Amino acid sequence: MIIENIINASVELFTISTVILMAVGVVAGLIAGAIPGFTFAMAVVLVLPFTFSMTPVAGLATMMGVYVGGLSGGLMSGILTGIPGTPSSVATTFDGFPMARNGQPGLALGLGVWSSFFGGILSAIVLVLVAPQIALIGLEFQPWDFFSLVIFALTVTASLAADNLLKGLISGLLGLLVATIGTDVIFGLPRLNFGSEALVQGFQFLPVLIGLFAFSQLLNDVRDPEMARSKISDGDAQSIKIEHRKAAIAVLKSWVNLLRSTIIGIFVGILPAAGSSISNILAYDQAKKSSKTPEKFGTGFSDGIIAPESANNATAGGTLITMMALGIPGDIVTAIMLGALLIHDVVPSPSFIADQPVIAYSIFISFFVATFMMLGLQSITLKGFVRITRLKMYILASIILFYTAVGVFALNNIEFDMWTLFLFGVFGFVLKALGFPIVPVILGVVLGSIAEKNLSQAFAITTDLAPFITRPWSLFFLTLGAVSIFFPAYQKSRGKEKWTLAFIPVFVMALSPSVFMMDGVIRPYVVAPFLLVLGGFMLWRRISGGWVLDQDDTGALVDAPDPSQLDE
Repeated sequence: MIIENIINASVELFTISTVILMAVGVVAGLIAGAIPGFTFAMAVVLVLPFTFSMTPVAGLATMMGVYVGGLSGGLMSGILTGIPGTPSSVATTFDGFPMARNGQPGLALGLGVWSSFFGGILSAIVLVLVAPQIALIGLEFQPWDFFSLVIFALTVTASLAADNLLKGLISGLLGLLVATIGTDVIFGLPRLNFGSEALVQGFQFLPVLIGLFAFSQLLNDVRDPEMARSKISDGDAQSIKIEHRKAAIAVLKSWVNLLRSTIIGIFVGILPAAGSSISNILAYDQAKKSSKTPEKFGTGFSDGIIAPESANNATAGGTLITMMALGIPGDIVTAIMLGALLIHDVVPSPSFIADQPVIAYSIFISFFVATFMMLGLQSITLKGFVRITRLKMYILASIILFYTAVGVFALNNIEFDMWTLFLFGVFGFVLKALGFPIVPVILGVVLGSIAEKNLSQAFAITTDLAPFITRPWSLFFLTLGAVSIFFPAYQKSRGKEKWTLAFIPVFVMALSPSVFMMDGVIRPYVVAPFLLVLGGFMLWRRISGGWVLDQDDTGALVDAPDPSQLDE
C-alpha cells in the first residue's frame, strides 16, 4: 500500500512543470530568506495566490520548495553581513559571522548548507515514519478533543510572547473574532456583517493573511524616509565559493551535535506554533552547554553553525507532522499550507493521509526533493542575493506590494478583497507598533472555523461540559495549555525563585491522569505510572537536595532575542 502510494504520488509530482515550479520555489525561498526583514513566510504568502490555478500537488510542491529554501536562505545574510535573514537563523550569526570575518566565509556557508541538508533529510525520514502513526492516534479524537487541541495551540502561541503573555492571548482572541465574521459554518446564518453584503461571506483567508503578515511588514520597512532609502547591504560576495567537501566532512564528524540538534528541531516543530525561531536558539544553547569547549562558541566555532542550522530545517518535518496528522498548523508556513488545502477543498485531519494518499505522499516526497534542490541551488542564489541587496528598500517593497495586490485580486476578481488587504495591513502594522504579536492573530483566523465547528458539534451531542475534562485527550491538551500559559513566568523566574523547582515535576505528574484514562494497555498501565514515578522522583530529588536553586539552573538562552518579536 505504501509503495503504491509513493508510485502514485511520484507520477503526479515528477512532471516537468511541477519539478520546475519546485526549483523556482526553492530559489525564491533562498533569496527571500536571505533578505533581512522579508522572511520566507512572506514569500510563501506571496506564492500562495499563484498556486490556486495549479493542482493541489503542484501548488503544495511549490510552497514546499519555498519553505525548505527559506529555512536555509537566512544563513547567507547572517554569515556574510551579520544580519540574520530570518528569525530561524538568528543563532547562526553567533559563529557564522565571526568565521566569515576570520577569512573562512566559504567554509561557514558550507557548514550551514550541509547542516541544513542533513537536518532536513533526517526530519523528512521522521515525518514519513511518525506522521501516519500520530494520525492513527488522532482517529481517537472527538469534537471535545479537537477544540481543546486548538485552545492548546493558541495558548502556546500566546506564551511565546514572553513578557507580553496578555497581548499574545488578546491577539489570538482577535484572530478568533475575525473568523466569526460572515456566515455561520454550522447553521448558515449571517452574523457580525453590520448590514454589509460584502461581509456576509466573511473575510477571505488570503487577503487577511497577506495584509497581516506581508503588507504590515512592508509598511514597517518603509515607515521613515531614511529606512526606505537604505540598502540591505553594499558588500560584494561574488567571489565567495561554498566549500562543500570540507564542510560536509566537518558536519559528519560532529554527528552527535547534528543528531541532538535535529531531535530538538523536530520536537519544537511538533509543538503547535513554536517554530524554527525557537528551535535554532534552543539547539545552539544545548550545543554550547554540552560542548567540552564552550568558550569557543561565538568565535567562529563550527558546532555553533551546525546546531542552529540543522535544528531549523528539522523543525519543518515536525511542523508537517502536526499539520498532516492532526490538521493543526505547526507554524505560520504550515498555517498557510493548511489554508491552501482548504481552498482546494482538502481538509487536513487525522484521516487525511488515508483519505488523500496522493497529496499526503507528494508532500513527503517534495520535502525530500526540495531539500536536495536546496543543496544544489544555494551557490547559484548566492549571487542573486548579492544583487538584490543593492536595491533600495522602497523599490523592493513597491515591487512586492504590486505582485501581492495582483495575486489577491486575481483570486476572486473582487474589489472588497483589495480593501481587506489594505485594512488588515494597517491593522497588523498598528498591532506590531503596540507590541502585539501577529502570529497568534493569523493562527486564530486559521483555527477559528475548526474550533467553532468542533465546539458546535460537541454541544449538539450534549450541553454538558464534563466531556472536556473526562475525555482523556481533551484533558491532556487542556493540561498542556495550562502549563504553556504559566511557562513564560517559569522561564523568567527559573534559577531565581524556588517555586520553579517544582514546576517540571508537577507538570510531568499532571499529565499522568489523562494518559491513565486512555484506551489500551501501554498508555494507562505503562506510560501513566512512568510519568507519575518520574515526576515524583524529580520532586523527591529537589526536596532531598534541600530545595536549593542550582547555579546552572538559569534557563537563559544564549543571546536569545525576545520571542515576541520573532515572526516566522
